[in-house]
Amino acid sequence: MSADTDTARWMACARAAETERADAIIRDPFAAALAGPAGAQLWHASADAATRAMIVRSIAVRTAVLDELILERVNHEGVDLVLNLAAGLDTRAWRLALPPALRWVDVDRSALLAHKVVHLERQPPACRYRALTADLSNASDRARVLAECADSSAALVVTEGFLVYLSAEQVAALAQALHGAPAVQWWLTDLAGPRALELLQRVWGPVMRGAAFQFAPADSARFFAPLGWREVAFRASRDEAQRLGRATPLPWSARLALWCASAAWREEFRRLSGCALLARAAADCGRA
Repeated sequence: MSADTDTARWMACARAAETERADAIIRDPFAAALAGPAGAQLWHASADAATRAMIVRSIAVRTAVLDELILERVNHEGVDLVLNLAAGLDTRAWRLALPPALRWVDVDRSALLAHKVVHLERQPPACRYRALTADLSNASDRARVLAECADSSAALVVTEGFLVYLSAEQVAALAQALHGAPAVQWWLTDLAGPRALELLQRVWGPVMRGAAFQFAPADSARFFAPLGWREVAFRASRDEAQRLGRATPLPWSARLALWCASAAWREEFRRLSGCALLARAAADCGRA
């Protein structure tokens, strides 16, 4: 089993664990089957119960926020195509209330997509679904993926759990490629700040079998602006966790430090992680 497949199964386990809660903020009825016994074994062997609970909260909040933002773009901004890059075992094309005419394209390596299609072949997707095999680090593969936009009037690109594994140069190349496709009007992604890298390496590193976390810009809006993308919304993970009832109390020392900190430091803390909605800078795509 590859590291990519391990990670995808592991994420599915987190979604399955949230789904089992009576007060679940997301429900993914397909996650447990997609994770399978191998995923469940990895899930329980890779971290203790407290760490797993923390990760479930994090994944549940991120998933819920991205669900909301996707549905907002689709239902209110005329998005007719969603390109889900590095899709893994994501099941939004099946579990979200999407318009039947919407095109949804999951892009990833062949093994992951084949695993998902086989397990969901008897479940009709909510919209027009396509699985597209591609290596997103390859420029010709990226061009082939973006050719899917040829018949779209407004496309949304989703890169959940993907950018953090890339270098800044690789993210810049992806941003330029997306901007080179006029139909791509929106880009939705999760982001981590520099101070989050240490936590990611400590908590997620052992689980992800030594995966290297790289992209964590100090100012994401400034990073993406020269590449043709403006940040129109940033949903901070901690703020969203409080809104969704999944926040954990900060230690008193952290609360005191925040109270004494400068406004700039508090903003940096707020942006430790979150979900960003980017819009094509050359078009007035409205506000989130």
